[in-house]
Amino acid sequence: MTTPEAEPEQGGAPRPEERLEQAVRAAEQALIEYEIALETFRVEVENFSRLHEQRLGPVYARLEELEAQILEARAARTGDAGDRSRADEARARLMPIPGVEELLHGWMDGDGLFPEATAMLTDQAVRPPLRVRPGEEARKLYRELVRKAHPDLAQEDAERARREEFVTRVNAAYARGDAGLLRELAEEWAAGPAPQRRPSRGEELYVRLEWLDRRKEMLTLLAKELEESAIGAMLRLAPDDPDRLLEEIAEQLAAQVGEREAELAGLLAQ
Repeated sequence: MTTPEAEPEQGGAPRPEERLEQAVRAAEQALIEYEIALETFRVEVENFSRLHEQRLGPVYARLEELEAQILEARAARTGDAGDRSRADEARARLMPIPGVEELLHGWMDGDGLFPEATAMLTDQAVRPPLRVRPGEEARKLYRELVRKAHPDLAQEDAERARREEFVTRVNAAYARGDAGLLRELAEEWAAGPAPQRRPSRGEELYVRLEWLDRRKEMLTLLAKELEESAIGAMLRLAPDDPDRLLEEIAEQLAAQVGEREAELAGLLAQ
C-alpha cells in the first residue's frame, strides 16, 4: 500500500495526510453515531420482545390449545382418519420434549420461581410486566458517554480494552434504563485518564479507513436483521406508542379466542 507524501501544498492548503486524517475523524464519528442508533434500536427491540412475550404469550398459548381441542372434537365427531391425524399433530406441537434449560426458561432462576410464575400456578392475578424503556435523560447520557468513550477512538490496545470494558457497563446500564448509574459512569469517565493521542502516519490512516468501512458494512447487516425481524417490524409500526400496539394486538387475539371458544362449544354440543 502506498501513501501520499506529506509535503506542504501551496497557498496554505492542508497536506494530503491532514485531509486524510480529517476524513478518518469524520468516518469515526459517523460510525459512532450509527452504532449508537443501532444499539438504541436493539434495546428497544429486546424490551418490546420481552413485553410482547409477557403480555401476549399466554394468549397465543390459549389459541393454540383451543385449535388443538377443536381439531380433536372434530375428529371425534367425524371419525375421519385425516381429521384424527391433524388433531394429533396439533396436540404434538403443544407437547414438545424440552431440555432442562428450556423447561425452566421464563419460569425460575437461581432464586426460585418468578413471581409471575407463582401467581399463574396459584390462580392469582399476574402483575403487569415490568416496562424497561430508557427515558430521555438515560438516552442523552448514553449518547454522550458512547461518543466520549467509544473504543474506536483508541489508538493503542490497552486504551481500547479500557474503553471496551467501560462501554460494556454503559450498555448494560442503558438497557436497564438506569439514569442514576449512567450519571455515575459519566463522573467515572470524567475522572479517568485522558486518552493519549499521537500523530498518525498516512498508511495507518488508510488502514483505519478500510477498517471503518468494513465495520460499517457489518453493522448495516446487523441493522437489517433487526429491522426485518418480526419484533422489529412490529416496533416500526408504532415507534412512539408501542404499548398501544400491544393493546391492539391483544384485543385482536381476544376476539380470536372468543371465536375459537364459540366454535369449540358448538362442536362439543353436537
